[in-house]
Amino acid sequence: MAVGFAVDGPLAVTGVDGKITASVVITCIVAASCGLIFGYDIGISGGVTTMPSFLNKFFPSVLRKEAGSTPKNIYCVYDSQVLTSFTSSLYIAGLAASLVASRLARIVGRRNVMVLGGCTFFAGSAINGGAVNVAMLILGRILLGFGVGFTNQSAPIYLSEIAPPKWRGAFSTGFQFCIGIGVVASNCINYATSKHSWGWRLSLGLAIVPAIIMTTGALFISDSPTSLVQRNRLDQARKSLIKIRGKEDIEAELAQLVKASEIAKALDEEPFVTIFQRQYRPQLVIGAIAVPFFQQVTGINIIAFYAPVLFQSVGFGNDSALIASIILGLVNLGSILVSTYMVDRHGRRFLFMEGGIQMVICQVAVAIVLAATTGTDGNEHISKGYAILVLVLMCIYAAGFGWSWGPLSWLIPSEIFPMKIRPTGQSMGLAVNFGVTFVLSQTFLSMLCHLKYATFLFYGGWILAMTVFVVLFLPETKGIPLDQVHTVWVKHWYWRRFVQGNPRDTIEEKE
Repeated sequence: MAVGFAVDGPLAVTGVDGKITASVVITCIVAASCGLIFGYDIGISGGVTTMPSFLNKFFPSVLRKEAGSTPKNIYCVYDSQVLTSFTSSLYIAGLAASLVASRLARIVGRRNVMVLGGCTFFAGSAINGGAVNVAMLILGRILLGFGVGFTNQSAPIYLSEIAPPKWRGAFSTGFQFCIGIGVVASNCINYATSKHSWGWRLSLGLAIVPAIIMTTGALFISDSPTSLVQRNRLDQARKSLIKIRGKEDIEAELAQLVKASEIAKALDEEPFVTIFQRQYRPQLVIGAIAVPFFQQVTGINIIAFYAPVLFQSVGFGNDSALIASIILGLVNLGSILVSTYMVDRHGRRFLFMEGGIQMVICQVAVAIVLAATTGTDGNEHISKGYAILVLVLMCIYAAGFGWSWGPLSWLIPSEIFPMKIRPTGQSMGLAVNFGVTFVLSQTFLSMLCHLKYATFLFYGGWILAMTVFVVLFLPETKGIPLDQVHTVWVKHWYWRRFVQGNPRDTIEEKE
């Protein structure tokens, strides 16, 4: 019997008849809420690092530099490696957690990994809210990183396995939508607390709220049928299928789940070795390396982290910078709804390409505006009118990201990997994502100081490169059941050379 790609096969098929039940909707909402903690952290960091009370307590040298700022160093006020460590330390921890999470997901299930992530994030939030020194801040950030690493690994996979194939894209964008909600909520909280000496504590400590919401919700949902069958929980898998399908007649599908699981287990291969086999080269390159890497070199998370810092650097006051960050977050949030509507109608490739073109134009335009108004050396303060123009361009850029590389970068890896290496592939992709985020967040303020307006040309160049990559190498997976996604590689002009001729690529229809 030939096995391989389609080992993922029936084990990953959910919502075979395309029916959307109340159970599917509720379950996917709960899983998507894992994005709240990631979004809250993305949004809260930049605002807190501009609060005078926070800087005075932990980074007084930055506050002194800000007070003595002159037109000559407007890009360099916040250039502090210790300050950026506060933001970037989370991503080193997230990288480590994401690699551990794949094994945990196989042993204890997707849902339990989400619960563990929520509890860890809660602990980190409490430590940060009560921090009295930089060491406590970094410790809290590390725990937050473990929480984000666990949830970001398990939630997208869970959504992909639960959602009906016809609407998998729409349901999966819920994760990015919750990230957007978290970003907007944190920016609003930063604005409300920025005037108070204890405001930074409230901003950091309130991260326990999204942690409580998603953890409590996860306790009341069942694991995905895929995960339950993998762990020999057949009775629970049967109950989960009945709830998801909204009908009692699920024995045939359950039998397929069991059969495919037995085939996968019979291979008895180490997933971290299997994923490097030649026939999985397309999934490895696209899902575990290229897509997560490119998502970060769009610069979106860096801009989200440091939006208040960025807007202050180009001429906004503290309050205006925080308001601008809220506006940017709202635009991104609204654009995710556009993706939810379009992704299963017009496909992944169309949104990737349109969003990429839109983003690169905006990045180049921002660079031109800053170069023309602040001078090539950044020795002139930008006028209020041009600062608003920068905000408008950044909003158009955020909209392009929100309906393309934002939600689709979570969707693509979760749907292209075969079942036996899906947690491993998701973990590797998340590790790449966190690793790149760490490097960029640690270097962004220094890059802004030294490259000035050319920083945006740097990101624009990467966006152009990744748009070309999509055109050449990313096949369309719209509406294809998870057990049939392997067929797109066989038809692709480049990837077919890796998958054709492998006897392990299909499961025989008859045994």
